[in-house]
Amino acid sequence: MYLFLDRDGVINEEIKDGYVLNTGMFHFSEGVLEAMPLLARHFERIFIVTNQRCIGRGLLTINGLEEIHNHMLDAIIQHGGRIDRIYFCPDLDSTSPCRKPATGMAFQARHDFPETDFRQSVMVGNTLSDMQFGKSAGMQTVFIASTLPDIPFPHPLIDKRYESLLQFAQAIQ
Repeated sequence: MYLFLDRDGVINEEIKDGYVLNTGMFHFSEGVLEAMPLLARHFERIFIVTNQRCIGRGLLTINGLEEIHNHMLDAIIQHGGRIDRIYFCPDLDSTSPCRKPATGMAFQARHDFPETDFRQSVMVGNTLSDMQFGKSAGMQTVFIASTLPDIPFPHPLIDKRYESLLQFAQAIQ
């Protein structure tokens, strides 16, 4: 099984009406560093799929994003977890084929890892856009109610719902 994770609001604290623009602004969500080794044991591959409109807006460079991601990866690895690949969409245009809920990043992952079977994959995110991305690609969806706790459940786009990534990781052990 393969795991697709949204970043902001799942891996790290989301900045309301803003962006993580440097490593000092990146703060792991509670329990994530504990969750990552559990997920690494359960899933063959772990991908991050993240919209990063801040690049298209000129607020962050790709090099700046790589610094943030390297900081994140170092901490995850130090805690016994892993991320196999990070996919991001810098586009401003909401109709971009790589911008969630469009499935471009899922197909990039399948191009890079041809054995990827979306029917055997899980998308974990904190927005209905993430859930639509997963459903459109044929994945199981897991909603993390970190930033939008009022989204009703059951919901046609949401297969399972947890309060945190750690709660999800513990549930699948």
